[in-house]
Amino acid sequence: MLTLNVTGMDCMGCVKAVEKAVKRVDPNAAVVVDLPTGMVSIQGSASERAVFETAITRAGYGVTAHA
Repeated sequence: MLTLNVTGMDCMGCVKAVEKAVKRVDPNAAVVVDLPTGMVSIQGSASERAVFETAITRAGYGVTAHA
């Protein structure tokens, strides 16, 4: 499982946009977005972090290192 800290999300529309960006990379991925904390957990077959980060960034959100 991959966990990313996504910045710039402030509504359910943002959550859906991030989920959609992840699903473009891996349509079978399980995505859990925690809006209050900005944490996005991804479980899927595309294991490269950079691919998911790029997709989320292209959707208009920031990705920072998860502590």
